[in-house]
Parts: sequence; C-alpha cells; structure tokens
Amino acid sequence: MRGRGMSKTTDVGALVLVLLLTEAPAGSSSHVYAADEEQAELTLDAMRGFIDRAQLGAQLRVTSSSVTNTANGATVTVETSDGASAFGKRPWLQVVDELAVWPNTSNARTLWSAIVSAVPKVPGGRLIVITTAGSPTGIGAKVWAEAEVSTHWRTSKSPGPAPWWNADDIDATRTALSASEWRRLILCEFAEGDDALTSPEDVEAAIRSGSAVLAKRTGIEYVAALDVGTRRDLTALVVGHAEQREAGRVVVIDRVMSWRPKDGQGGRVDLGDVEAATLRICKEYGAKLRFDRMQAEQLTSNIAREGIRTEEYVFSSAGANRLARSIWGSLRDRALELPDDDELRREFLAVRLIETGPGTVKLQNPPGSHDDIVVAVGMVVTDLTQRPALRHGSITMPGSTTALGSTPAALSIERQRAASHIPLGVMALRTGFDAEGLRRIAAERSRECRS
Repeated sequence: MRGRGMSKTTDVGALVLVLLLTEAPAGSSSHVYAADEEQAELTLDAMRGFIDRAQLGAQLRVTSSSVTNTANGATVTVETSDGASAFGKRPWLQVVDELAVWPNTSNARTLWSAIVSAVPKVPGGRLIVITTAGSPTGIGAKVWAEAEVSTHWRTSKSPGPAPWWNADDIDATRTALSASEWRRLILCEFAEGDDALTSPEDVEAAIRSGSAVLAKRTGIEYVAALDVGTRRDLTALVVGHAEQREAGRVVVIDRVMSWRPKDGQGGRVDLGDVEAATLRICKEYGAKLRFDRMQAEQLTSNIAREGIRTEEYVFSSAGANRLARSIWGSLRDRALELPDDDELRREFLAVRLIETGPGTVKLQNPPGSHDDIVVAVGMVVTDLTQRPALRHGSITMPGSTTALGSTPAALSIERQRAASHIPLGVMALRTGFDAEGLRRIAAERSRECRS
C-alpha cells in the first residue's frame, strides 16, 4: 500500500515487464486489472515508456491493450474491472491496481472472487495488489485486514506524502483534498469519505453584513438557479453574479428565496407560486436560469416561453462532483459571499460531502435536514467559476473609442455600432482584451448584422 503520487502505476508497469521477460512461462497469459479505462491506459503508457526508453521493441510487442514477449509468446493484457469476463481464465500473473477504490458493488465483488479463485489454477500463479487506502467498508479494507495476518500474503505499507514532495507540494495537495481524502489517499488510512461541506468559521466568513437582498446593478451578468424540492422538501431560488476584487474573483449571491410545503397540499410546494416568482426575479435581474430537468422541466419550459434563457444543469456523477467541489473550494478560498439567512446557515452547516467513487464526491443532506439552497448556490457558483474572467479593455472604431467591461451587458454601446457595418478588421486592440473575447465580439456583431 502506498500514498498517492508514489509511483504505483509506473512501478506496476516496470514489474510486469521484468516478469514477462524473465520468468513468465512460454505461452502464458497474465492480466492487469485497472479500476477504469483511464487507469488501464495509464498502465499501458507506463509500459510503453519503459519499452521505448530501454529499446525493447524487438523483445516486447505492444498492442492497444497488451504486451507480448516475442521470444516465447507470453502475454500480459491490461483490462478494466469486469467481473463476468474474468471467470474461466488461467492466468500465471494477476495484478490488481487500486483495489481500495473499487466500488463496493456486485460486479466488483464478483471480479475479486474470480481473481482470487484463479490463483491456484496455474502452478506458481501469482497475485499482486497495489493500492492506496479507501473506505473502511470497501473490498480493499477487507482484503488488507486479512492480508496483514495471513501467511499467504506479503504486505508493505508506505504512507505519503512522497519523500520527493517539497513543502509547497504538500501544502497544495492538502489544500485541494478534503480531510478524509488526505487520510485515505496520502496517509494510507482507511477512512469514510464523509466530510462536512464547510466549517462554521468558513460560513461566517462568507456571510455579508447588511442587506440580505442586493439590487440589480448595470453592467453585471446575473445567473439564477432553481432547485425544486420533491415531496416534503424545500424549493430554493438563488441569483448571483461574479466580481473581481483585490483578493481575486468572488461569487456574490444577491438574493435567496425558499418555499416550504404548505399544509393541505400533500407535502408539496405550490409550483405556480414558484414559477411566478422565478419569472419575476429572472426578468428583474436579466438573469439566465440554471435548473435540473428531472425536477422542473414543465416549469422551466413555461419560463423559457416568456423569453428567459434557461440552461439545464446535468446532475450526472461528473456534474454532481463538479458542483460539490466548486462550492467547497469557493468557501475554503473565501471566494463566496452569502446573504445573512437562517435557513441558508442551517443548510450549509448540515450538508455533507460524500465520496461516490475514486476522486468523485457529491452533496448529501443528513435525514431531517435540507440541501436545496446549497444546491442552488452550487449551480450558480459552478456556472460563474467555469468561465474565464475577461480583462477590461477597449476597442477603437472610426470616430470613437468604446470601453469594454467583463460582461455582455458592458458591450451594449459596441453592439449598437454593429448597424453601421464597420468591418471588424478596422478595430485596434487597445489594452489587454484577449483573443477569445475579440472573437466573441465578432460573433455577436455578425449575428446582429444579419438580423
């Protein structure tokens, strides 16, 4: 067992190649089981690197998923974790990469059973497991506990941080990981992937004093997000914007609204009230609306027909992970400003970060609590932090100079000039406005000229 960044995949590649060249019986088959396709490709890349650098191309033939000893036909195949396909094989060598991060699913348990039961099939059969730590209830934790006391296993544990990391490397990695991730991935401790989203100190640092509602400002691009609660749950509407401050970019939540289910409505909120309020707020701030289609497809379709731009937020595993990490990072970095709201405080202090896979987390509210405001804030934060911050600049056109801000609204004067059909080529870049920003202006001018 080794901490992350301590050359597990590279060393597996080297070990397998050495055994393939020196000890693997003629015509034998061996298998490396990676956690997923990406990890499998990394393992093959490590092998290719060794073969190229050592000029072993004549002795070892590489394909898209295997390496073969050209002298005796012994082959090692890199595979992903598929339990059903592992039975029936007679491997001489099996290598399991990152067992502790395998999901605790029926497929993973079936695959592990197939791997272990295949060891005695071939005389001298070998099994190597190399991993970091994971959940204490996962397959890896159980195997490690058994291996430590068994005479059939040889165990070695090398916790991180890696000895070649400097102080900056350690600090940057610790900052990027949650507490439980640091324990599992770096210190090689089996720990539950369940962390508080934030601390009371971080929440208080994010709360602004004064008005809980900020009025619309000219030249600002706003984003709204709606999280519609299911039965007996809250529904939350949030609107916010991003602004550049001395310490960096900050996402400001201008307004939060929430609805509780009313008595006599079957434990549900009145979606008619929600739709009317959402339409009014989006028009007031000129905001586009982010939403979860599974919750509010009809409601948002009605709003879109009223001229409001809507954009679905896809709550796939990747989308949920992106949202959770965006809001976690913004709180940690003091890059989020929140209104002073009691329900908001309660939610932020109750919500947990739950690990759903290797390096993947999601938000989860404990029983009896809500996370609707947090999710809506997360959609706004994710939307605003995914786009690069545009620098201020200006363009020169015949007879005038127009200042450009960091939002589409600040381009209104230039857009009015589009009717004059002045070619973009006569514009002179004045300050630090980037090429992508200039291309965006050209595209918008072209659309308006055509209309």
